Amino acid sequence: PGVRLRGPLRPAPLPPSRAVRGLGHHEDGGGAPSRKQPGASFVQCSRMRDDLVLALSGVDLIRGERAILRGVDWRVRRGERWAVLGPNGSGKTTLCRLASLYVHPSRGTIEVLGERLGRTDVRELRRRLGITSAALADMLRPALRVEDVVVTGKHAALAPWWHKYSAADRTRARELLQRFGCAALADAGFGTLSSGERQRVLLARTLMNDPALWLLDEPTAGLDLGGREQLVALLGAVAADPGAPATVLVTHHVEEIPRGFTHALLLRSGGVHAAGPIEETLTAERVSTCFGVPIELDRRDGRWLAWQPHLMEGAHSAPRRERRGAQGPPQADAGGLGRSPI
Repeated sequence: PGVRLRGPLRPAPLPPSRAVRGLGHHEDGGGAPSRKQPGASFVQCSRMRDDLVLALSGVDLIRGERAILRGVDWRVRRGERWAVLGPNGSGKTTLCRLASLYVHPSRGTIEVLGERLGRTDVRELRRRLGITSAALADMLRPALRVEDVVVTGKHAALAPWWHKYSAADRTRARELLQRFGCAALADAGFGTLSSGERQRVLLARTLMNDPALWLLDEPTAGLDLGGREQLVALLGAVAADPGAPATVLVTHHVEEIPRGFTHALLLRSGGVHAAGPIEETLTAERVSTCFGVPIELDRRDGRWLAWQPHLMEGAHSAPRRERRGAQGPPQADAGGLGRSPI
């Protein structure tokens, strides 16, 4: 609502000298482009074993005497859209940092785009990822022009003076800003933007390098209702593109899961509580045991709702479509506005 994507999100072609495996270019033959699947708007990585984009096997992360993550086994394949949920301290952001190659596990193995962490150049591999997080936003200089924030995403850089950018790169950056509803902000300073504008700019940046894996750590954090809904709609539009990169979205709230997401991972106390297709994983029973409170779930028009059933005491509830629990969501006159505790 309020923001529309215009046209498909198409990757910018790389010149032969910058051809990188997994970005739609062959390593040999002078960088000739690989074949895309019919209708795909993104170039897709074609050399990953069994369509595997991300694989964690027996991953532990220990800090001092505390296990932040323990025994994590998880697979993400091409075309999948994952929502990662769990209580505070369950390891969601740490999992995202492991997947984005900023943290090494204490035990276990991590493979990203067919490359094993510890046996590859993470600086090069990270250029094939689209990453956004609060930590990244804090590292960007407030005076940096919005266009420069986006264009530097091509090399996963924080400033424009470390690399040369062509006119085509600049055009690509402005096209992405247009598609995320931020074209008018191209010359503004990043530090002058609202929270919602900053998040949309960061999402545009993540697509600058035509990523094969999209890692989004709480992109709606701190947004008001309107800003959240605009951003969720944008993420849903990207998720609907069959050629979009495999996506991992970390969030605290089921309401922030966009339409079109296919899978869910529930974390509890650093371990995998449940994982799989979203309809099978997001059930009232599993979400309740994950968060340690009784939760009811509902799904309407592809979006999720969650609430505590005791808020319904004395209130009338009409039947709901796609019911995930025994009761409907709380009404405003029942002592609450239906805001999910998740």
